[in-house]
Amino acid sequence: MRLSMPRFMISEHPFPWLLPLIAMLLVFAVFPLAYNIYLSFHEFAIFKRSLVFVGWENWLKLFSDTRLYNALVINITYTVVCLTVQLVLGFLIALLLDTDEKGFGVMRALFSLALVIPPAITGMMFKMMEDPQFGMIAWVLEKLHILSREVPILATSELALAGVMIADIWQWTPFITLIFLAGMRGLPKEPFESAVIDGASQWKITTRFTIPMLSKVIAVAVLIRGIDLFRTFDYIYVMTSGGPGIQTYTLSFYTWKQFAASLKWGYGATLSLVALIIINVAATVLIKIAKIRW
Repeated sequence: MRLSMPRFMISEHPFPWLLPLIAMLLVFAVFPLAYNIYLSFHEFAIFKRSLVFVGWENWLKLFSDTRLYNALVINITYTVVCLTVQLVLGFLIALLLDTDEKGFGVMRALFSLALVIPPAITGMMFKMMEDPQFGMIAWVLEKLHILSREVPILATSELALAGVMIADIWQWTPFITLIFLAGMRGLPKEPFESAVIDGASQWKITTRFTIPMLSKVIAVAVLIRGIDLFRTFDYIYVMTSGGPGIQTYTLSFYTWKQFAASLKWGYGATLSLVALIIINVAATVLIKIAKIRW
């Protein structure tokens, strides 16, 4: 008996094969975005327990919300500082690990283990290490005469954001390193061999050959990590909960507070759309400047 296959499996048209992907995009991307836009023109009335149409009220509120501007400043500071440090450290470590000598393959594998840890767990680890009573980081800073144990890192306005950044930098620098390593392994060997024969120093080889030839890779790393950093939430929630005061309120955390604590679903949806617009504009500008081709 001859088995006949379904017609769509022998069709040359791509639509049947794209249908599952299209369905997933509609369910997990298009519908949530459309509902968020709808929600931004409404607000949840607690006593009525229903959504009430408020028009452009939530959007106009953005221009007078001082906490939003504070969150944007903190968000930009967090993103720029973490991204800069991660790029520099990631590049330097990639240079050290870019070798075929025995044992370095194991080092590269071990170096990426930090990426396996959930960000919330990493945040909890660093919260304990920065504890003024028994934290290792607090103990080291005191021994180096940099910071007294009497000064709690995560409870001090000037230090709280830096304390959160340390956790982010520790966990995601290996990710940047792996991206740079993959790029370095794909570079042609001839220019570097010629530079060595001509007597060029390692500094000149790095600045005149390695970095320019990795420009596209650097741009992709900035794009991926920049988007992830701008929407950071886990470390803030676990380590400081936005405190002390509002010193570590990022845009994502502020949006969550509107949804969860204040039950301002409409305004929370508006804030999330603002974050989406900022990320899309910044990503588009970077792609145009760096001329990234997908």
